[in-house]
Amino acid sequence: MKKVVIISLCISISLLLTSCSTGYVSRDGVSLQKYLDSATLKELTVKPDPDIWIIDLRFESLFKSGHIPTARSYPLTIIMDKLDEIPKDKSLIVYCIFSPGAQSVVKKLEKAGYAKIMNWGAYSRWPYESEKGAREATE
Repeated sequence: MKKVVIISLCISISLLLTSCSTGYVSRDGVSLQKYLDSATLKELTVKPDPDIWIIDLRFESLFKSGHIPTARSYPLTIIMDKLDEIPKDKSLIVYCIFSPGAQSVVKKLEKAGYAKIMNWGAYSRWPYESEKGAREATE
């Protein structure tokens, strides 16, 4: 019985962490909400829109082991130092290990003047095959 309670608690915490702030959009990011659905985001990766950047906020090693196709690597620990590489006129879809990590970056980006952002949530929401290998963040 104790084991069932512990497992249930772990599952509940995991769900809470992965759903927290998922789907949040900034002031001008409402049009990005359609990409919250993983199937629609997958369509975007097949037919990329040059005005929409998918940004992976996880550590570089995690990015290299697999990421959403077309995503650019800007780990949350350094993204604020790389803002000169991210145009403010682009729409940004960000994801991380956990949605709260992405949300903290979204808030910082908003303060830095970015207006078209969506917190896609946790990478674990991506049910499709991942792209592997290193990609340059400035591709």
